[in-house]
Amino acid sequence: MWYHDKARELVAQMTVEEKMEQLRYEAPAIPRLGVPAYNWWNECLHGVARAGRATVFPQAIAMAASFDAPLMREVAVAISDEARANYNQYRKFGETDIYQGLTYWSPNINIFRDPRWGRGHETYGEDPYLTGVMGVEFIKGLQGEGKYRKLDATVKHFAAHSGPEGIRHSFNAVVSDKDMRETYLWAFRYCIENAEPSAVMGAYNRYNGEPCCGSKTLLEDILRGELGFEGYVVSDCGAIKDFHTNHHVTLSAEESAAMALTNGCDLNCGQVYKMLRSAYEAGLIEESVITRAAERLFAARFRLGMFSADCEYDSIPYSVVECRKHIDLSRKMAQESIVLLKNNGILPLSRDTKVALVGPNADSVSVLLGNYNGTPSKYYTVLRGMQEYGDPIYAAGCHIYAENPSKHAGINYKSAVVAAEHADIIVMCMGLDPSMEGEGGDANNPFGGADKYTLELPTSQTALYERLRELGKPIVFVNISGSCVNLKRQREECDALIQCFYPGAMGGLALADILYGEVSPCARLPVTFYESLDDLPSFEDYSMENRTYKFYRGEPVFEFGFGLTYSEIKERWIDGQTVELENRGDFDTSYTVLRFEYIPHKSLCGFKRVFIRKGERITVEF
Repeated sequence: MWYHDKARELVAQMTVEEKMEQLRYEAPAIPRLGVPAYNWWNECLHGVARAGRATVFPQAIAMAASFDAPLMREVAVAISDEARANYNQYRKFGETDIYQGLTYWSPNINIFRDPRWGRGHETYGEDPYLTGVMGVEFIKGLQGEGKYRKLDATVKHFAAHSGPEGIRHSFNAVVSDKDMRETYLWAFRYCIENAEPSAVMGAYNRYNGEPCCGSKTLLEDILRGELGFEGYVVSDCGAIKDFHTNHHVTLSAEESAAMALTNGCDLNCGQVYKMLRSAYEAGLIEESVITRAAERLFAARFRLGMFSADCEYDSIPYSVVECRKHIDLSRKMAQESIVLLKNNGILPLSRDTKVALVGPNADSVSVLLGNYNGTPSKYYTVLRGMQEYGDPIYAAGCHIYAENPSKHAGINYKSAVVAAEHADIIVMCMGLDPSMEGEGGDANNPFGGADKYTLELPTSQTALYERLRELGKPIVFVNISGSCVNLKRQREECDALIQCFYPGAMGGLALADILYGEVSPCARLPVTFYESLDDLPSFEDYSMENRTYKFYRGEPVFEFGFGLTYSEIKERWIDGQTVELENRGDFDTSYTVLRFEYIPHKSLCGFKRVFIRKGERITVEF
């Protein structure tokens, strides 16, 4: 390929020290060769992140709940437009700093195997097939299909990685070959074969004793050998330092740098590759290995059009950032991500109904944004969204987890009781927020830090729920979280139940659209909702035994793939490839057909989304 030829020509003119310096994420300029400084670190999990104003789409787990692969592609195209627009502005300064470039460290295609994992909401759920399909569409939308790559997508974290966060820098994931290939590797293989992602990021932990970012088994034998990956590999940030400080598989930073680079980790997010010179002088690494990595990285930069005058994406204007088209797209994806779990007929609400909107997530901005997010200049909390349809009586009622918040904050259960007493229906907006589940070092609170230690709602919310139930009024319970919460009581006691994953900047308006029947809900759960952690194996156990819908032997509160609409859709399978759908209800609605096979356990192997009008009958072919 031409970009490989260009890279070889350029790298051949570099000194060995210049080549080493280019293997760090903060790559310095080489003025004599016309190479500007470049920072490789960018994020776009669900919108351009950490770079100022951006359209914030629903969190990854929410988009997975849509089961809408074509819409996922549209979202990724919008994200890549905004990323290119930013780059086109920042490169005018002569170099690009962190979060200003074209090499993006998304998507996270790890499997959400355990509901305790704080970073699970960054993923596409617990099923490898769903993860692979949504990942492919996201990658294709980011990278484009022109002469040049629009952005570089990076699939992460390779490969067996899903907590615990607290010990990720020293943890050894022991995984059987069966589980590795059926579960942990499957989406990586699917994405590499069907979307050709530019990059792969390694994980912090070890895999069967080898640190993932320096594992010959993972990076050379499996990734490049079996999977045929031809791009570049980047370490997770600080992961190579863990080799000698936490995993204790090497004795020095020089040994760690040599181990990672020799085994195929081309780019270091961290500082350890600053020791490549002393490792090279000590004979721990060969120049050919350094050259190989530099050529891979410069091939990527050439392919992105960084050194070309005819790149088709250079004309994307800054006006696309948070444009009306993208905001509307965010609202649509949010609508399709909201899962109706129960409805006794109370929904949709009438605009004339007097509603009390209570709960700590009712007017929260953080639950819209999730993590790895940008900054929206336009957003709708649930309260603001419902105000577009009516005049709800609002009261937070309690802190999201603190049982005794400062009285000066004005948060108390009495205000919620008063609001509810003056309403016909109570909409409770409860759950978690990104401070309660996230990446190690990010989330930090008494509820459990990054990972969760319980599936129960915080006691502050449970107490409020009890007091409001005593009023005997109809309750619509909206749980906002990035992961499973035990909703067994709400399933049995409430009139309607909704799971709203972190829904993006337009999320409050999208939820109001659902509540008031502007659109019919149509999402499905991308994860199993369990009752208790007591039903699951140890968090540190990476066996898939008794995990996810495929292997869980208990009775879930809600199973993977569950989701209702406002209509009544009848499925009639004619054979394993053909299903007839009939809308027997009173609402037009989108609907996703799931196709499972038993090989030998239940496995999702296909899904198709359709729009079906009331009274209509259609046939879907797989």
